[in-house]
Amino acid sequence: MTSVRNRLLPLSGNRWLIGLFTVLAIGACSPKTRRIPNPVNKPAESPAPPPAPKPVAPPAPKVSVISLILPFNLDHIGPGQSYTPITLKEARIAADYYRGFKSALDSLTFYGYNYKLQLFDSRDNGAQVHSLAYNPKIRASDLIVGPVFPEDIKTFTSVLTSARKPIVSPLSPESPSTFKNQNLVTINPPLDYHAWTIARYINDHIKPQKVFILASGFSDDNKYIIPFKKALDSLSGNHIKIVTITIVRGKLNALLPQLAKDKQNVFVVPSTNQAFLTITLHSLDTLNAHYPVTLFGHPNWEHFAFLKAKQLQHLRTHITSADNVDYRSAETINFIRSYRNTWHTEPSVYALKGFDEGLYFGRLLAENSLKNMPDFNGLHNSFHFQKIAGMGWVNTHVKLLMYSNFELRKVE
Repeated sequence: MTSVRNRLLPLSGNRWLIGLFTVLAIGACSPKTRRIPNPVNKPAESPAPPPAPKPVAPPAPKVSVISLILPFNLDHIGPGQSYTPITLKEARIAADYYRGFKSALDSLTFYGYNYKLQLFDSRDNGAQVHSLAYNPKIRASDLIVGPVFPEDIKTFTSVLTSARKPIVSPLSPESPSTFKNQNLVTINPPLDYHAWTIARYINDHIKPQKVFILASGFSDDNKYIIPFKKALDSLSGNHIKIVTITIVRGKLNALLPQLAKDKQNVFVVPSTNQAFLTITLHSLDTLNAHYPVTLFGHPNWEHFAFLKAKQLQHLRTHITSADNVDYRSAETINFIRSYRNTWHTEPSVYALKGFDEGLYFGRLLAENSLKNMPDFNGLHNSFHFQKIAGMGWVNTHVKLLMYSNFELRKVE
């Protein structure tokens, strides 16, 4: 700051004024102190809204891929071709099974499940089946159903031997020991399990001292006799004696000394030969007048029209079955009604089989539960699977039926 010089006054009494002025002048040149007002709190600014999230595409719904290999025999509809009675029957079985299977998958889509169903014609031809085993679309499937016939299954599974997803044998009751494939799922219980069911019932409920096996002499009988003997010996601890005799022209006289008049005499007849059964059952019916008879037969008897229900009932006949349908149940009635509306035809037992298997495996695929194979009660049969090392899964559920009031009724 620049100060202006003042002229000195002559009076010495003004010195204190000079000092005061000097102090004021210096004060005027010193920095001034200003009173700082209290800060005013401004309202906090709202934070900027976060950026809108980018839309995330929902995961694609799971699609289970199923390949059906069935004998449609479509090569018989080409120019100059025609179906034979056998190939036509096979094609009808294939069509019925497919319709039942697809009906099951259609019903499962109500729960949000998704499927891709691929159809392949096996033509009941070994070369065709062998080629299909190398088809990449089939190999990539989540589930393979088919082929149907034992020879075709053997050809197909001989190619796909390494561990992979299941291969379902949908209709054949052939023993898995025929194929020895770890991926196989056998739906129809093999004959061994029918024999074991009969042996268990005889041992647990009848407890006889002897069981008589009436053989026809044909080698096919051994498919039943061998597992039956093994089962009964194991279950009874060899305490029930097994008497096997080949019957010729229905003659049973050689057995009379071993029969009892005051308790049930247990007979097992493993044959499916019509001529043998006709005469042998007639002889047993005659014998039954003096020696009470309880008879156990082959599961195929259920489908033999030549057998007489009255005679079978008189002999207290039992057979096993994996094909028993209750047509009076609400579930079966609803299925038949829906099937008629969709396909405009009546469902056969193969349509019922297809529906049960489609419903069972379709749900397991959608829920990733194929490794568990839980129990299942279907319209046509129930499933109770047993895992056999090197042979896959086998359904062991067999029903025991008895002729009563001229129809087959469940015993256990």
